[in-house]
Amino acid sequence: MNKISSLISFAAIFFTACMGPNNGHDMGEMETLPVEKRVAFMSGHVVAGLKLFRAGAPDQAAKHLLHPVSETHQAERAGIDKLGFKGEIFETVSKALDEGKPATEVEPMLKQAEENINLLQKNAGGDPADIIEYLMETVDEEYEIGVKMGKITDPGEYQDAYGFSVVALRIAKQVKGKNTKNLVSALEALVKLWPENGPLADSTPTPVEQVTNQTAKVVESLTSIK
Repeated sequence: MNKISSLISFAAIFFTACMGPNNGHDMGEMETLPVEKRVAFMSGHVVAGLKLFRAGAPDQAAKHLLHPVSETHQAERAGIDKLGFKGEIFETVSKALDEGKPATEVEPMLKQAEENINLLQKNAGGDPADIIEYLMETVDEEYEIGVKMGKITDPGEYQDAYGFSVVALRIAKQVKGKNTKNLVSALEALVKLWPENGPLADSTPTPVEQVTNQTAKVVESLTSIK
């Protein structure tokens, strides 16, 4: 079993752990969460995985890119097929990572995955302010799990928080007809609290308080689009 295969096996354990009592996103919650928020949540994982893979860390990317087709996260996928979800794309990515395919072969697959996630977001619709506020709550929750005492104690959660921040920024940039300058600026500042090359597991993390202070600024800025 190669390195990627071992890490994909680890991913199954990771996913199960994510559904435990210490993580607020359990099966019951996902079943009742509006589809646009479930899509945003799923998107955050994919964004984190894409960034990590392109940063040269396929081992760290695997668990995030597998998220959309993980059996553990079936509740997230309820009702999204009609929005254009193509699970086979993510299954192909999973197989490629499992086989240790080179980046040159995997990248086109990742672009397809990225396009599919973008399509889901577009078709899911929803209130941008409501979705961004949900994502900020999730960033706070997961970052506080991922970083303790100034160190990354749970790389997966640290990385997820990055992904949710990027998704929120992209949503804000797509809002039309309203003054989003302060909101976009606040979200850009939030994303910059992670290293430019990506939320790698060996990063020196920004203090939790600094991140939660910035997410609070984002929430304050949402008044411009409500």
